[in-house]
Amino acid sequence: MTSRPAASQHLRDLARLRRVRDRIDREYEQPLDVEALARGAHMSAGHLSREFRLAYGESPYGYLMTRRIERAMALLRRGDLSVTEVCFAVGCSSLGTFSSRFSELVGMPPSIYRREAADATAGMPPCVAKQVTRPVRNREAPVTEPQLA
Repeated sequence: MTSRPAASQHLRDLARLRRVRDRIDREYEQPLDVEALARGAHMSAGHLSREFRLAYGESPYGYLMTRRIERAMALLRRGDLSVTEVCFAVGCSSLGTFSSRFSELVGMPPSIYRREAADATAGMPPCVAKQVTRPVRNREAPVTEPQLA
């Protein structure tokens, strides 16, 4: 049985976690780190990370990177920016980290995605393209086994 003060504290923590998630959604292109997010929520970085993972199934950093990759996919589909420009436009400061995380979530490097996605979503309304190309959260892209002929 949960005491009333503990339940009340849990609800306050959930509200803070929603504010952290909303901040990530709004400010994903800004330089955010777990310590800054925790300070804004009046929590320690460790507590924020544990509670965020319990509530949303991934760490705050993982959620931030997934949000950045979602936006990067949309920019790459447009085709008017280079991969490097997209990397910096979504708030990543390292092209290597961006490319690695993009490949993990999407299953292909951003340069190949840029080439293939423009053709695959041609004529598709942007809202539909976003839904069908959304990266997989909480899992890496499926690894395809080489086919032996």
